[in-house]
Amino acid sequence: MIRKATASFLAATLIAAPAMADDIVDVAVGAGTFNTLVAAVQAAGLVDTLKGEGPFTVFAPTDDAFAALPEGTVEGLLNDIPALTAILTYHVVPGQVMSGDLSEGLTATTVNGADITITLADGPKVNGANIVAADVEASNGVIHVIDAVILPPM
Repeated sequence: MIRKATASFLAATLIAAPAMADDIVDVAVGAGTFNTLVAAVQAAGLVDTLKGEGPFTVFAPTDDAFAALPEGTVEGLLNDIPALTAILTYHVVPGQVMSGDLSEGLTATTVNGADITITLADGPKVNGANIVAADVEASNGVIHVIDAVILPPM
C-alpha cells in the first residue's frame, strides 16, 4: 500500500534506536529528516505540547515537503506565528490513529479544529499528500510521514 522503496528508506533512516522511549518531538529530531518541522514547532511554541502525554497522531512533512513550498513561504510563516500554529496543528489529530485504522474517505478533526480526509486509491494520502511511511511509534503517539505540507481551509 505504501510505496515500498520510499517507505523502506524512511523506516530505516527514521529510527536508529527504539522509539518507544522517545516522545514525538524526540523521534522527529532523531530522524534528521524533519529539521524544518522541528524548527517550526519550536518557533510556534508547540514543543511542550507535543512532548505531552498525548496520544497524538502527527502527519509529519519532511524537509523536502517544506522545501517544495514557494520560495519565502517557510520564512514568512516563521514570522507569522498564528498562521504557523494553524498550519502545524492541522497536521495533528488527537488520539493514536495507526495505518490499520485508516479507511477510504475517513475524516478526522485536527487539533486546529478543521477536518482532514484520508484516501487510499493509489496509495494512502491525507488531503492529497502521500503517506510515505506509517506507524512510526513514539511514547506519546504515532507519526505518519507525508511528502507535502497540508494547508487548513482558510
